[in-house]
Amino acid sequence: MKLLRRTGATLLFGAGLGAAVNHLLSFRGRAEEEQKAGLLRLVPVLPVPEPLTVRASELTVSPGNSGAVMKYGFPSLANIRSRESYITSYDPRTRTASWVIERLNPASLTGASDRRLCEFKEDDRATNADYRGSGFDRGHLAAAANHKWSQKAMEDTFYLSNVAPQNPNLNQNTWNNLEKLCRSLTKHYLNVYVCTGPLYLPRQEDDGKLYVRYQVIGCNHVAVPTHFFKVLILEQADGKGVELRSYVLPNEPIDEKVPLERFLVPIETIERASGLLFVPNIMKRTSSLQAISNK
Repeated sequence: MKLLRRTGATLLFGAGLGAAVNHLLSFRGRAEEEQKAGLLRLVPVLPVPEPLTVRASELTVSPGNSGAVMKYGFPSLANIRSRESYITSYDPRTRTASWVIERLNPASLTGASDRRLCEFKEDDRATNADYRGSGFDRGHLAAAANHKWSQKAMEDTFYLSNVAPQNPNLNQNTWNNLEKLCRSLTKHYLNVYVCTGPLYLPRQEDDGKLYVRYQVIGCNHVAVPTHFFKVLILEQADGKGVELRSYVLPNEPIDEKVPLERFLVPIETIERASGLLFVPNIMKRTSSLQAISNK
């Protein structure tokens, strides 16, 4: 029942995933007035129960400490791994992560870490050779630039379990802009928790049926996602609530003129597509979800 309440409170594109996949995730053919709809005028907000209230002491331990993400609960519990700068759930079937969650704040974005000293590291079933000549970038899930506070924290983002095959145009442009947006939000919120992962969404084919089909690359058959998601958990400065924003982008070139707001979707859409459940520690304590004006 709690998830049903969340659905009713989310002011975004639509409810059904199967019939709405192309409608939700494609920007082609949209009316001009829809582009200017101002989807960020209303975003969902959850009041945080007292045991989860943010305390200033959390910021003094280590800026991007991965342990801090535990208080909202994990989207799933399979194959959990902890790194210096993030926590991840690894999917051995796809050779990529199911999700990666990290904490951003002004302190985590500041430091002397040097990306030039980082190299992609093989830590599981995928190898660098799988990506070589594939036509896909090794796209970060937890972004390196989010963790300048520690050289090790930045280096940990280069494990292949933190990357997925990503269209180069998407990786270097629109996806990069979304990562920059996440960092810019740290100016307005106490902490910005970012959960990122791949999606493998169905498409309707000539026979009218929906199929989930995706490419694999390399000898290890690393799965190429059809889409990527980011779920943002934005802690209000007073520590009494969190705002939720969720984006889904197709793994293909995107016209840079298309605003990021066009890729906002209801969080339930991602949950149904991925089988994940976001902020479970809040949802089991409260059923209250309301819409508030964007700041």
